[in-house]
Amino acid sequence: MAAFALPMRPRRTPRAWAAAAAFAACAAAPSVLAHPLPAAERSMPSTFGWEFTPWVTTLLAVSLAAYCIGYVRLRSRGNAGRPKRNACLIAFAAGWLVLATALVSPLDSLSEALFSAHMVQHESMMIVAAPLLVAGRPLGIWVWALPRRARSGVGRAVHWRPWRAFWRWIVSPVPAWILHAAALWAWHAPVLFEAALANPLIHTLQHASFLITALLFWWSIVGDGATRRRSGHAMLSLFTTMAHTGALGALITLAPGLWYPSYIEPASALGIDPLRDQQLGGLIMWVPAALAYLLAALGVAGRWLARGRALPAAPRPIEVVESRSRGSGAPSVQDASP
Repeated sequence: MAAFALPMRPRRTPRAWAAAAAFAACAAAPSVLAHPLPAAERSMPSTFGWEFTPWVTTLLAVSLAAYCIGYVRLRSRGNAGRPKRNACLIAFAAGWLVLATALVSPLDSLSEALFSAHMVQHESMMIVAAPLLVAGRPLGIWVWALPRRARSGVGRAVHWRPWRAFWRWIVSPVPAWILHAAALWAWHAPVLFEAALANPLIHTLQHASFLITALLFWWSIVGDGATRRRSGHAMLSLFTTMAHTGALGALITLAPGLWYPSYIEPASALGIDPLRDQQLGGLIMWVPAALAYLLAALGVAGRWLARGRALPAAPRPIEVVESRSRGSGAPSVQDASP
């Protein structure tokens, strides 16, 4: 399976759903648990400091420790592929740092008071942390952090044919694009966004859907097997995502009134005009986020062109002619190019 690189060919067994759910929970749980404040306390945080929520910090620490253990075990098996694994380590570490900053730094508490800070948090998770984490190829490396027996069980689970078919489908360009776009537009509708601000459980669902669909979207672009797909699909996904997220940001920026009244009191308490705060948040989604998708699309295009230049040159035409030297009638091969 493209998602896991295991040095084994295990038997198939219908245990994939439990294993898949465990890994999905491990990947998404930090963002899911990043808003422990009840709705009544979110109007104006008393301080804007680092929030080391036990579950969030524990899951962040476990995910990083598991990656390091798996990386060391893979590295100890030999030198093959070491430069690529080093690049994966750097990408995962960078993505982990961005995600941790979004979830435990003062940005998290500030997002309770300002819509613009909330947009910085969301965009950091979706267009910075998510692609870096995917580029780190964490799934297979996390498997190598497990004991041998558990590793074999996970290997059997992920080779289960229905799971492999479902995974290939959900990380293909069209389903991943639709899921991510639907999450973005649905949750920014005023009624759902306000519900998320008022209810911690709904807020949990919002953040989980943002991160998970972003991971699926970027897996379709830079994940295992993506380079074997047509680069045109990746560029189309990126350009269209740039267009529709830019349109959503423009709608929020240019709205004549407030979409999210829950920010009126906390923003005003900080001396910030709530409408200006909303316009700044929409502008963050409109310009910097669109620029990130554009740069990613240009990167895919550059890689595509580089692969085209690296292809071997076509062989020059040759022709078989009859040799007349020394009375020999044996044919000889000669270059027929000009």
